[in-house]
Amino acid sequence: MPALACSWDVATRREQGWGLQRGGRWGRSQLSPCAPAPIFALLQALSSVDSVMMMYPFFYRPQDLRLEEGWHLFPLEQYFQQIAAQTSQWRLSDLNRDFTTCPTYPADVIVPAAVSDDTLRRAARFRQGGRFPVLSYYHPRNGTVLLRSSQPLTGPNRKRCPEDEVLLGTVLDEGERGFIIDTRSAQAAKQARMTGGGTEPKSSYPQWKRLHRPLERGRPLQESFIKLVEACNDASLSMDRWLSRLESCRWLSHVKAALSTACLAAQCLDREEASVLVHGAEGTDTTLLVTALAQVILDPGCRTVVGFQGLLEREWIEAGHPFHLRCARSAYSHARLKQEAPLFLLFLDCVWQLSRQFPFSLEFGESLLLTLFDNAYASDYGTFLCNNEKERCLCKVKENTHSLWAWLNQPEEKKKYLNPLYSHNPLVIWPSVEPQSIQLWQGELGPALRQLPFSKPKARAVLARRHHLGWVACGGLGKAALLFPQVTHNPLSPRLILPMDPSLPVPR
Repeated sequence: MPALACSWDVATRREQGWGLQRGGRWGRSQLSPCAPAPIFALLQALSSVDSVMMMYPFFYRPQDLRLEEGWHLFPLEQYFQQIAAQTSQWRLSDLNRDFTTCPTYPADVIVPAAVSDDTLRRAARFRQGGRFPVLSYYHPRNGTVLLRSSQPLTGPNRKRCPEDEVLLGTVLDEGERGFIIDTRSAQAAKQARMTGGGTEPKSSYPQWKRLHRPLERGRPLQESFIKLVEACNDASLSMDRWLSRLESCRWLSHVKAALSTACLAAQCLDREEASVLVHGAEGTDTTLLVTALAQVILDPGCRTVVGFQGLLEREWIEAGHPFHLRCARSAYSHARLKQEAPLFLLFLDCVWQLSRQFPFSLEFGESLLLTLFDNAYASDYGTFLCNNEKERCLCKVKENTHSLWAWLNQPEEKKKYLNPLYSHNPLVIWPSVEPQSIQLWQGELGPALRQLPFSKPKARAVLARRHHLGWVACGGLGKAALLFPQVTHNPLSPRLILPMDPSLPVPR
């Protein structure tokens, strides 16, 4: 029955009774015959059990996989060795082995070699949830680094922490500059200071310049996606009405904002040769969205099947994205959980945008993204269970469930996800974030979209004219380079032309 509960996770009310829709991906399911209310109630209860250890992955036992397979494919030590081969300025610390310094960090983290564990513990007390700055990515060409953390706890009295200042100061040499990308608006950051949070004051961090790039999270993002799903499943809408609802949901605006911020971080690292610290409030949502996307843009290794899996393991799973809270239910759920939000789906959508603009540069195709999407919400495997590594250890997830990576990396399974057009591209891929270059990802919403007005040529032409919708009807701009609006503001160069993938068609 738990397996059934994982599959039947969506329900709609009809006049004759309860109608169930099958599938974890919204809009890809078929409407079943109406089921009695008691059956729906049972399925609803089984699909949202309180105990993680009662979820289906703890009972799933495929014959062709062993429990221990896949759980140690991407150790942080292996990633650190790649960095250690290029520099001695960083070290692997196990100060969080008992999860007391930071309950949402993994046991091991990469930190500056010159900073002691005691200094790190003191700095952790100055960051929300103990999430002190740690290394996320090392740029092999110029030695700059991408860091992530949570907000500093400066509070209304503008408290300081010498250890935190030392930690960030150690990252930069004398005369170097760095950028702090805050994924909140300046107003939101100011309000956070009134409740104990805040930002890094310029007087205490003189080498770091703060840039605010607000990204929605939590309830606003969830409601945006709910509106998108509802619009795309209402086949009775006229074209104009559907376009209006698509515009009002603002989902594509969130995609554009996420890509723009990730490109800003990548540009600071690659072109400005400046280190970057990314944080919002808790540092478990939009922070990880930006750091992970920036690495896909910068690092060709992250654009392979195995490299992308390793990126997800480091930047989403081990880094403490609360999958259990964020992916508890679906866009159809009648319960509106305050902490539910499709951040991981937004990330996958952005990666799909990259794969569309650079069809030769990613080794995997859309099918892998959709499989990851499905498994984040309802899975046979334990990879996305719980909210952090501490919870996974307490629930003994690795000892009692199978790893999704073990299944995906079976030769016969892996070939399903390969991109036949893939050709290794060692260069940075700079996507266009112009509205006409961002498409609605139909894969996440399914065949139901084929019945909607926008599938018609006339609708596509209308969408092409409505640039503010962010939906492309004519493909990319091809060899014509695009101006990057949000990345060209200070402190960066005023006019930076970012090259497009030459494989994209030039519109006629």
